[in-house]
Amino acid sequence: MSEPQIPVTSNGLDLRTLTHVAYGLFALGFLTGGVLCMATVASVVLMYVKRADTAGTFYAGHFDWLLRTFWWSLLWLAISAIATLIFLGWLGVAATMVWVLYRLIKGWLALLEGRGPAVYA
Repeated sequence: MSEPQIPVTSNGLDLRTLTHVAYGLFALGFLTGGVLCMATVASVVLMYVKRADTAGTFYAGHFDWLLRTFWWSLLWLAISAIATLIFLGWLGVAATMVWVLYRLIKGWLALLEGRGPAVYA
């Protein structure tokens, strides 16, 4: 039996490697400066640029997973920033950071196992 083929992008980079790069940049940015760090933003830009290449593969689910993580965390951090005026926002910031870390770990583990991120939901 032959090995299943991993889809390759137009420049020869396979989608598995590209998805690992997206997770790595997102994690690097998150761990060094939060959700708005340059590495995280670079990951988001990369995913939007290469999104069409992942269409029809389970890698598209990983891109959607990370993009939803980014946009929802941005929303919750903005709400938490406003709530810091009444000293409750710090709880929201902490909860958002834990949630982002959870989604990074969950998604990356699923990628390492060759599955979509929703497998563990």
